[in-house]
Amino acid sequence: MAQPMTRGSTGTEPAVADPTVAAPPGAGPATAVAAPPAPPRPQAPPAGPSRAPGPLAPASATPPGGWGLPLAVLIIGMFMSILDTSIVNVAIPTIQKEFGTTTEDIQWIATAYTLCLGIVVPASSWLGDRVGLKQLYLVSLVAFSAASALCGMAWDLNSMVAFRILQAVPGGIIPVVCLTTLYRIVPKRKIGIAMGLYGLGIVVAPAIGPALGGYLVEYVDWRLIFYINVPIGVLGAMAALAVLPSFPRIAGRRFDVPGFLTIAAGLFALLLAVSEGADWGWDGYRVRLLVVGGLILLALFVVIELEVAQPLLDVRVFRCWPFVNSLILIMINSIGLFTALFYIPLFLQEGQNLEAFDTGLMLLPQALVMLVMMPIAGRLFDLIGPRIPAFVGLCVNGVGTLLLCGINADMTHSEVVGWLMLRSFGIGLSMMPIMTGGISAIPPAMIGAASAFNNVVQRVSMAFGVAALTALATAMQAQVMADRSGLLPGGDPRAAGMGHDGLTGMYPVMQRLRLATLATSYSNVFLVVAVLTFIGAGLALFMRHGPAPETAEKAAVEV
Repeated sequence: MAQPMTRGSTGTEPAVADPTVAAPPGAGPATAVAAPPAPPRPQAPPAGPSRAPGPLAPASATPPGGWGLPLAVLIIGMFMSILDTSIVNVAIPTIQKEFGTTTEDIQWIATAYTLCLGIVVPASSWLGDRVGLKQLYLVSLVAFSAASALCGMAWDLNSMVAFRILQAVPGGIIPVVCLTTLYRIVPKRKIGIAMGLYGLGIVVAPAIGPALGGYLVEYVDWRLIFYINVPIGVLGAMAALAVLPSFPRIAGRRFDVPGFLTIAAGLFALLLAVSEGADWGWDGYRVRLLVVGGLILLALFVVIELEVAQPLLDVRVFRCWPFVNSLILIMINSIGLFTALFYIPLFLQEGQNLEAFDTGLMLLPQALVMLVMMPIAGRLFDLIGPRIPAFVGLCVNGVGTLLLCGINADMTHSEVVGWLMLRSFGIGLSMMPIMTGGISAIPPAMIGAASAFNNVVQRVSMAFGVAALTALATAMQAQVMADRSGLLPGGDPRAAGMGHDGLTGMYPVMQRLRLATLATSYSNVFLVVAVLTFIGAGLALFMRHGPAPETAEKAAVEV
């Protein structure tokens, strides 16, 4: 008989003929004509569920004009929100001079933004279900543009920090909404190439940020790094209004207040400890209290989410090993990417006296390599699955990071560019297959929660990784400086001759010693990152090999 339609079916499947409906002519006495099928009996609900049934799986539909144009609109929003995290860092010294503030205070421009992201991202999935993905994306783009304009008009540090907090609210929502929408509009067999294009905003934008920001700061005005978001956001909102499909809202889903308070407070505490650890002291009571309190709150969040009927974020996604494995690999890749983006420009400016724009130009080739590799990696994911691209990409990334261990004051620009391009080849090859392989293993109803956790891991791992490695570098600099200072030959007549000139005579020696110490500490930091990357390559071997089942079945039918 024809199979009854189940929830989530499109109703377009051809009916299957039942050979027992009518007896063929000339059938013997043993052949009987079947009676008409009885109507299906209603199924009784299961008795005593421990959790209220979750929402239906969200409807997925490819837009009538195809998914290419809607994907381009999503990439615009994603690119803009990620670009803002790196382009602002270039302008911080200039803003500090204009506002006349201290180095510790000016860092709150970045710290406030990061802290607010930790609060907003967990609620993004619920907002998308309640408001609607398209509506939330439109509002977020417009709000991000308006907040960017306010940042450009800031008149002192307090106003800038307040406006950056306002900017972080839509800035944290946009990536979650973009990733969730992508999985609704793109067919599963094309998800690899779509994620490869989408990933341009994740890894290319941070690499382009220093060059663009350096040019605007050096040759135009630092306020343009914020004003540039206004026309992009407005045009992106207009395009989204025209081409993005609408998805039904999930009404009746209550907001999980206890869950939100625990995860928001826990992430806030951990991010604050990471941001202020260098100034407060990593072994100080304030940092220890924040770390312990943050971990307790996150553990309490997990307990709450497992007990409430309608959780804010379904932590059951962590039962899926491919998703957990992908989060670990994303964490490793993110730490490696942002470590290079943080330390290489710093050393080029301090050790080789390059200007901000020239430093940004040296980072631009790696962005071009990732621009080429991301779509290729997406296509490879569709054809052969995530294991091989992730493994090969992480191995290449590890080799490039090992080459960065040769950082020194005398390195040539071609060496730096070559090392960074090799690393970016590996990152571009591995990042999207890793992310896509993890999220593709999650049921459609949990994509929103998986997207939120994905973005939380990216942001938190970036902050934690850079902060932890900076603490390591600082400790090593002090030790190396003390060791090498003790090796200065006190009885050497050349050192004595320089000493007769006072501080002026000893300055070249101390400057060279400082640069050598800085290079040694950064070299050890890259060694740690390289070891982590090779460990990630081993974990990549546990990922799925071969195309997704649905893709494989379709290919078999077409053949």
